[in-house]
Amino acid sequence: MSLSAALLAAGPSPSPSPTPSGTQTPRVPSLQDAQESATNAAGWVEQNWSTWLAIGLQVLLVVTIAAVLRVAVRRAITKLIDRMSRTAQSSDGSPLGGLLVNVERRRQRSQAIGSVLRSVASFLIMGTAALMILSAFNINLAPLLASAGVAGVAIGFGARNLVTDFLSGVFMILEDQYGVGDTIDAGVASGEVIEVGLRVTKLRGDGGEIWYVRNGEVKRIGNLSQGWATANVDVTVHAGEDLDKVKATLDEVAGKMTAEEPWNELLWGPIEVLGLDSVLLDSMVVRLSAKTMPGKSLTVERELRWRVKRAFDAAGIRIVGGATAPAEEQPADPTAGMAAPSAYANATSPQSAAASPLAPAAPTSTTK
Repeated sequence: MSLSAALLAAGPSPSPSPTPSGTQTPRVPSLQDAQESATNAAGWVEQNWSTWLAIGLQVLLVVTIAAVLRVAVRRAITKLIDRMSRTAQSSDGSPLGGLLVNVERRRQRSQAIGSVLRSVASFLIMGTAALMILSAFNINLAPLLASAGVAGVAIGFGARNLVTDFLSGVFMILEDQYGVGDTIDAGVASGEVIEVGLRVTKLRGDGGEIWYVRNGEVKRIGNLSQGWATANVDVTVHAGEDLDKVKATLDEVAGKMTAEEPWNELLWGPIEVLGLDSVLLDSMVVRLSAKTMPGKSLTVERELRWRVKRAFDAAGIRIVGGATAPAEEQPADPTAGMAAPSAYANATSPQSAAASPLAPAAPTSTTK
């Protein structure tokens, strides 16, 4: 005898009796109601379990593929950046290449490029996976994409300076326009680069101050540390000096400085006497030039001027201080600026007596 037959044989359940106030008490669920609810739930699960299982497997597959693809892409980007750094290091083994691509600059540039590429790859992969998961649940993505587009446009207009700084920083790093240790002139500030970021570049000025330059504000960049620098020294001598003697003295100074340490390391070429740069009325300008290590041109120029001055003093060569030699002037007459005495002046006043010249003393005669 089944459970349902036993329940029917027992008769109908007693109906709730009315309360004195006229309201009925809530009906207590019976075992038959519970059985019907369980049967309906089991039927709904039996009808939809395949759909939910398919959705769950689809979500699990999308998440697994996205995670594996993200790890693989990030590793590939890291290996690519490391290979680029090693290639840049081994392609130019000269001292010039070692100066242009130093270890700190290579490391920071690689980290910045790798961080940007990994962030972009992760955003694209995880964003696509999230959209595929939402579509698996039959969620309409059109309003979501439209809202995201409108929000992106609003954020782009509100933070356009930030976007400009970020994009400028990305291209500066990718094109290797400058790096840590370089001395640059960014227009708005100049100095040595101490940090390169995607939004801000830090410069240390000549006075020790630190400049925070937004990458979007930089319109042109002059890198003073790439390649080599030029030291130019102009020596102005008197027009009457012997040019052969001047050139011989300068050649001697250049030869000694090129052979001595540490100037032989800072100089990447011989010091050349280029000749007369200009000839004026009372002076001549002789130019010296040398190729130096980047950022060391001022140091070489100061030392070269020091040596030239000492050599010219020893050789008796006159150096003119300006573009032209000043003309020698006669000593001024101290009475030239004095006004003529007035006709109304009192000749017997003490002032007139003090200003009048002394009369020569009369010769004295002796009589015997």
